[in-house]
Amino acid sequence: MSQDDSISILLVDDEATLREPLAEYLTGQGFAVTEAASAAAARSELINFQPDIVLLDIMMPGEDGLSLCRHLVETHNLPVIFLTARSEPTDRIIGLELGADDYIVKPFEPRELVARIRTVLRRVGRSGGAANETEDWFYTFEGWQLDPLKRKLTDPEGVTIPISTAEFRLLRALLDNSRRVLDRDQLLEMVQGRTAHLFDRAVDNQISRLRRKIESDTRKPQFILTVRGGGYRFAAKVQRIEPPRPS
Repeated sequence: MSQDDSISILLVDDEATLREPLAEYLTGQGFAVTEAASAAAARSELINFQPDIVLLDIMMPGEDGLSLCRHLVETHNLPVIFLTARSEPTDRIIGLELGADDYIVKPFEPRELVARIRTVLRRVGRSGGAANETEDWFYTFEGWQLDPLKRKLTDPEGVTIPISTAEFRLLRALLDNSRRVLDRDQLLEMVQGRTAHLFDRAVDNQISRLRRKIESDTRKPQFILTVRGGGYRFAAKVQRIEPPRPS
């Protein structure tokens, strides 16, 4: 049995000459692949189907991949890898800022795509292997609580704060390394799996959005501190606690 037998993929691309042979290749690698030729078809599939990861073309007729990506990461909490003919840094930055986990430029080597898929799935905890016994433990800091399985953030009053997939991954990276200075490359590797300096601005923008969610005064942050010339540091004490179990 393949290590990927339990992994399901939604492949969204309007170009049948790429989509169909790629679906066949991924199926041969042990993945369960569902195809969609448009964003509308993908939305229909998602009504009764929750894949582990989405492979998404950017340029499609009708709704494009960028719009669909925003929907996927905010509504379904799904990891996304862009399949794109666009190689300009600005296009990549936009995709990563929307919450995509990775991108691969067409034409690409299918074996590289499989490696990217497995890397993203490991990073988001959907690799199909045995879960770490503390994977579902809550993070707590100054009354705040983050549930890593539900990706649910609650403030000290118990109010749920909406958080995107990208913001969740960034916050979790900071909490896992509390009181440690992390530069942009380190954060980008933890959150997106990329280390190119071209995406420094994407990290800064995500930090700004996350601060608006958890800081009482973004001009004088108490949690996410900027370290001049270094990067960022999460200043609060972070604890991991076991979630309550049903009796």
